Amino acid sequence: MKARFTPALFAHAEAVIGQLLRFEHPADAVVSRYFRDHRELGHADRAFVAETVFAVLRRGRSLEARCAGQLSDRHLLLVALAVTRGWNQRELAPVLRANEEEWLAAARAMPDSEFSPAVRCDLPDWLYNKLEAQFGAEETEKLAHALNQPAPLDLRVNTLKTNRDAVLARFAEEGIGAAAGPLSPTAIRLREKPALAKHALFLEGAFEVQDEGSQLLGYLLEPRRGEMVVDFCAGAGGKTLLLGALMKNTGRLYAFDVSDKRLVKLKPRLARSGLSNVHPARIEHERDQKIKRLSGKADRVLVDAPCSGLGTLRRNPDLKWRQSEESVAELTVKQAAILDSAARLVRPGGRLVYATCSLLTAENDAIVADFLAKHPEFTLTPASTVLAKHGIEFSGDLLRLLPNQHNTDGFFAAVLDRKA
Repeated sequence: MKARFTPALFAHAEAVIGQLLRFEHPADAVVSRYFRDHRELGHADRAFVAETVFAVLRRGRSLEARCAGQLSDRHLLLVALAVTRGWNQRELAPVLRANEEEWLAAARAMPDSEFSPAVRCDLPDWLYNKLEAQFGAEETEKLAHALNQPAPLDLRVNTLKTNRDAVLARFAEEGIGAAAGPLSPTAIRLREKPALAKHALFLEGAFEVQDEGSQLLGYLLEPRRGEMVVDFCAGAGGKTLLLGALMKNTGRLYAFDVSDKRLVKLKPRLARSGLSNVHPARIEHERDQKIKRLSGKADRVLVDAPCSGLGTLRRNPDLKWRQSEESVAELTVKQAAILDSAARLVRPGGRLVYATCSLLTAENDAIVADFLAKHPEFTLTPASTVLAKHGIEFSGDLLRLLPNQHNTDGFFAAVLDRKA
């Protein structure tokens, strides 16, 4: 159902973009709070507001350039509707002022070739320069284009309760367009974005929302029945739930995080999942006493490290404007310390997986290279070899997923095995 485009609806979008462009809080939190405060907005109205303001966040630099010195929240929204969503002047007529028609036509007609590569890619200069140094200009343009598209909706099937074929059959009966994910054995990709929070299968814990790329981290860790496993930076627990299912609900699975708020979000998910082997615990920092007690005892440890999140720009486009070279430099110090601390938990013969949802070498390859140089007791096991055991085709020693190549979020992971 399409929203009726009115000046009042446009005013809501203008109010939201005004808050978002202050970059004081994560974009999804700002939008959610606005919708909670304006319950009169229906489903279609909310979809219009969210899609339009996210288009501005994604394409901010090129839209600003097209505003040609007449920059305002209103003009950014109009150009976003005209350029990124392809609306014509007739569709924009309910809000377009007479003196704006000529200006908007000129903004729409501006050729991309007039913009610098960073503006064309809608990236801040520092980030464009880093990606271009890593991937080259042509590949960076393809990557940026993919990052500027909305992400599809992926689910992970809970194998403790059902299987992928059964969920796909149920969706087919209900007319929900869905297909098996090409990479993860438990992934389902939906054609559209139906509201699933009240779906019977969701309430029963048969599936969780989780990007297909994120699911591969569980298959790299390969937790087994009866083992002691640690999810070192568990967050809201998406990967914890996958690890628990792979362990067939046996052994002990510790879910550590420094944030109470994130661990609280894990509770209802845990209740739905049917898992009883998960032990969530808040820690103060990576050297917490709770961690020291497990020193040398864990069979497997997953470190999904706090990172810039630049691989998730399809979902969180505001991150490219909120991160900086300085913030990335601070993160790399934290990442090295966390990996070092997590490594102490791993028993001889055990496994450590380091992962981020960043695209940057500084947060990925460089952290792993530095770790291996300091820890000769660990060796790098090729990701392709581990994934092949689970029927997942992938080439390369390190897992590197990119939205333009794999249609997942950007992910990096390294499998680090401790010598027996």
